[in-house]
Amino acid sequence: MMHDGAVRTQGEGDEITETTAVDTVVVSRRDVRHPRAMVPSLLRESVIVLAMALLLSLLVKTWLMQAFFIPSISMENTLVKGDRVIVNKLVPSHFSLNRGDVIVFEDPDHWLPPPVHVQRPPLLSALNSTLVFVGLLPNDGSNHLIKRVIGLPGDHVVCCDKNQRLTINGVALTEPYLFPGDSPSQQTFNITVPPGRVWVMGDHRSQSGDSRPHDENSGGAKGSVPESVITGRALALVWPFDHWNWLSDFPQTFGRVPTAPAR
Repeated sequence: MMHDGAVRTQGEGDEITETTAVDTVVVSRRDVRHPRAMVPSLLRESVIVLAMALLLSLLVKTWLMQAFFIPSISMENTLVKGDRVIVNKLVPSHFSLNRGDVIVFEDPDHWLPPPVHVQRPPLLSALNSTLVFVGLLPNDGSNHLIKRVIGLPGDHVVCCDKNQRLTINGVALTEPYLFPGDSPSQQTFNITVPPGRVWVMGDHRSQSGDSRPHDENSGGAKGSVPESVITGRALALVWPFDHWNWLSDFPQTFGRVPTAPAR
């Protein structure tokens, strides 16, 4: 005999079971998740997504790309103080350097003065350090420099010829990237780049502490930068947005330079 509201269902073996409407309502209500019960789940998922994003950013910053802040005027007008650049960290470990590349490198031998630390509240300082570490903020460049590669290993670089131009392996350079009004160099030099090192100069030659003043008449031994301290090649200027631009290695300037003779 069936009660009011009972539902007859047929299962395996034609066995008939009886389910009341009240039971059905109770079961369906159990299947409905209360909004408050969803909060821990959403929070957990958000934490997982954030952690994965931070991990991905850290991996990219460690192995592929890193943002850097331009702290000085030594590369004007190519780069001005306050610009941000993206650096390809696969150069020179996996891809070769070219003459004309703009590179970021660690201070090779006390080229920079002691850093002036910005005073921040402890919490803000910790947050800033964390975001820089994972790659979400650009490195402030406190122990890094950015210059243009002029000479590769073995190159004979001289300043200057009778027309006041740099020469590399006997070929004079026309340098369109120089800061307006600057000469190729106010300091004369005649060097050969040692193996495993590069000769670097800023585009704002009169305001750049680069290979020239640090060479101390050593013929290239002291002023050149070891490839082992190169962080990577600056690919693009990305901030401010209205300055966005790819950073050229100026093949029209360096394309005619012959390979350095074997030594």
